[in-house]
Order: sequence, then C-alpha cells, then structure tokens
Amino acid sequence: MTREIITVDEMRAIDAGSATAGVPTATLMDNAGRAVADAIVARFSSRPTAVLCGPGNNGGDGWVAARLLKERGWPVWVETLAPKDSLKGDAKDAAAQFKADVYALSRDNPRAELVVDALFGAGLSRPLDGEAARAANAFWKRAERVVSIDVPSGIDGDSGMARDEISFRAALTVTFVRKKPAHVLMPGRALCGEIVVADIGAPADVVAAQNVNLFENDPSLWSLPWPEPDAHKHERGHVLVASGGRARTGAARLSARAALRGGAGLVTVLSPPDAVDENAAQLTAIMVREVVDDAAYAEAARTAKCVVLGPAFGTTDDHYKRVGAAIEARPRCPLVLDADALTLLSPITHGFDERDVLTPHVGEFRRAFPGIWSSSTNRIEAARAAAAYARCVVLLKGPDTVIAAPDGRAIINTTGTPFLATAGSGDVLAGLIAALISQGMESFAAAAAAAWLHGKAGEKLGPGLIAEDVTEILPTILNDLAPRDLKAAPNG
Repeated sequence: MTREIITVDEMRAIDAGSATAGVPTATLMDNAGRAVADAIVARFSSRPTAVLCGPGNNGGDGWVAARLLKERGWPVWVETLAPKDSLKGDAKDAAAQFKADVYALSRDNPRAELVVDALFGAGLSRPLDGEAARAANAFWKRAERVVSIDVPSGIDGDSGMARDEISFRAALTVTFVRKKPAHVLMPGRALCGEIVVADIGAPADVVAAQNVNLFENDPSLWSLPWPEPDAHKHERGHVLVASGGRARTGAARLSARAALRGGAGLVTVLSPPDAVDENAAQLTAIMVREVVDDAAYAEAARTAKCVVLGPAFGTTDDHYKRVGAAIEARPRCPLVLDADALTLLSPITHGFDERDVLTPHVGEFRRAFPGIWSSSTNRIEAARAAAAYARCVVLLKGPDTVIAAPDGRAIINTTGTPFLATAGSGDVLAGLIAALISQGMESFAAAAAAAWLHGKAGEKLGPGLIAEDVTEILPTILNDLAPRDLKAAPNG
C-alpha cells in the first residue's frame, strides 16, 4: 500500500489530469460511489440508511453510493442540501439516476440507522452552517452510525482542523487515490474513524506527475541498519550524550539508554564534574566521561558518530557556549538537539546541515522559529519551512509528529498513544534518533524510523507507561522488524 499523501490541490490536479488522459470525471465519480457502497456493505448489514448529499462532487459520490446500495436491496433514501434540479455537471447526472425517496436535509428522520455524510469533501473552504451544521451536531454523539465520503464534512482537507469547530465525526471514512493531510493530522485523524483509500481509476502516470514528497510514516520508507555477522561494537557507532549537572542527570541517562537499546555499539555520557558520581552510580554498559570545558564538547562532536545535546542540560551562558562549541567544531558529527539546547539557541541562528536533527515540541518550535508557526497553514508547512530555514532535519513533536528535511520531503508519523505524553519520553526519542544515525542511517530517515519505533513501543505498553518502559520494550519492537537470521529465537 502506498504511503503517499496528497494535498487538496494535488487531488484536483489528478481529477483534471485523469480527464485529459481519457478517464471522464463521471467515471471517477461512479467509481468513487461504488467504492463507498462496497466499503459499507463489507462492514454493515442492511439497515435503514440516509445519504446526506451536498451540492458538489462529494454529493455526487453520495448519489452514486445511494443508487448502488438501493440496487443491492438496502432501504436507502437521500437527504439533499440542494434541490435536484439545482445540481450541475456529473452530480446532476448522478442524482438523476437515483430513483428512490429524496427529501430536503432539513427534515428529521429517526429511522436512519446509518448515515452517509456526502455533504462536503476535503476542499471545503468555509465553516458548516445551516442544516449542514445542524446535521453535524445531531450526529456528533452517534459517530458509530456515520460513514463519511473523502473527509468528515467540516474538516479542512489540508489542515485536519474543523472550521469553527463544527464537523461530522465518522466510524468509517472512504477517500480516493491517496490519503489527504486531514487523514493523518490531528484532530482530523481522530474524527475519521477507519480510513479506506479506494482506487477510482486515476491513471498511475497522472498521479506520479504530482511528484509527491509527503508520506505517512511506515517501515517501507526506510531501512533499519542491521549488524553484519562479524560486526564489532566500534562498527555500530559511538553516541555521546551531554548530561546536566548534579540532580539534572536523569534525562541524559534516558537518552543514553535509548541510544544503546537502539543499536549503538558504544554510548558515553558527558558529565560535568559535580555529576560524575551520580551518573556512574546508575550506569553500567554506558560509559561516563568527565568534561570540564567548552573544548571537551567540541572534541566530542569531532570524534563521535552522533551527539545528543539538550535533555536537562542547563540554560546558562556557560551551557550556551558548550552547545556552540559542539556546533562550530570542524569537522564534526551529526547533532541531535532537544530541550534545553533548543531553548539556548532560540531563535535559531546557528548554521546546521542536513545531518543535524532538531526535535522541538510546539512551544519550543515557536521560540526557535518565530513567525513560522503563525504564518503556516498546518504543521507540515511549518516543519518544512523550519527545516528549509535551519538547513537541517526538523522533527516537530506531537500526536501527529512531522519530520521534515531541508529539501522539502516530509513524513507524518501516526504511531503512538496519548500515554507517551509523559516526562522523559522526548529524551528517549532523541537517544533513539542518535542511535540510528550513529549506525549510518541518513538523518531524515533515522528521525522518521525513531518516531515510528517510539510510537509503536508506546502502543504496545499502553496505560501506565513511563519513559523507562519505552526503552526497555524496544528490543521487542526491533525484533519484529529484524531479518530472519537476526531474530531472537521464539520462546518455548
């Protein structure tokens, strides 16, 4: 299954390009309505069904679905937002072929046990109002009865946001050709229910002509580094993690342990003198190195395969100088900058390159890149703009984490659980990114893979997880992806 995500404008271009290539828009509409009917029949038994049709092509898809459900013996009727004689183009033709009951949307019909939302698609540019808004509110608490076509009506297809916070909520959403941003960005993703992507006959070359560079995260997009049979620890990369001072060491240890669990052959915590004993008392396989001046951080950046800077590091002028020394070291390894490092550098003015990774949450992002968030239409656009500005990989954390490269590529991560919103979770993610980079992964791919693995670990743990648990379950997640000859032997 393709992981490409297309924008609303790209979908319009595909529709137009398909017609130019000899696939009539009426055929696309008929195929779309058929896909909706097929998805409904596959998941629901026959029951009284109301298809709510809007005035445009989304409504046309609904008219087709209603006709096909009727042909299959379903008790179905249409409730339309626009009179049939006011419809135009393909939607008018589709409506003409429906020969059962048609009512105005304003009527209340308690008979409906299933509702097909075909009012507005992903391209809606205004809030729902009137009877459409009334219907959305009426069915909000009955989402298990709702099937939406393209996106739940009221959701902006490119941002995933509900305009004026009024939208449908569905148990099933059937979309076409590819997912849209609203299917993977919150809150849209949570309002779609199960998402089915249907092929409606758009020619492959027309789709390919869009040169899509936005994807939903998945192992098919990257390849994890696996050790050769004769590998030794030095070949698997050395990660250095900068620790904070006394009583501020836990975050660095979380990052360091994640780096070790993520496959780095060696991991060392760089510790200020007052925290050496504190770190050493709680670390075994992870080494501790005392560092006393800026030059030590520069040397670390020149000798390691990757350095993590920021988790509970500190935010004084001295800490700023140490981060700066690591950034300015030449030649240097890739850096993963999180937490305090982002605070120290805000706004971003230092020079980075495509090997470096910044991992802000929204608050850190706003401080690091003033003006970009407020001028962006969605998280994808914001992350892309920040990556282009900083000339490095930007991982914008959240329930819909976006990973953006300076060349415009972007990946949206949809693995995870709200239970990952816990202290130390981001520190684990930073260490895992560093582990993959240290083993030779391109930084953009490493950030995407780490986000996916981190989310999967959270899903497996569920309620009650703490950051330490995420690190400890990583071997289970990695074992599921490992080549057969590297897998652990099954129990029993």
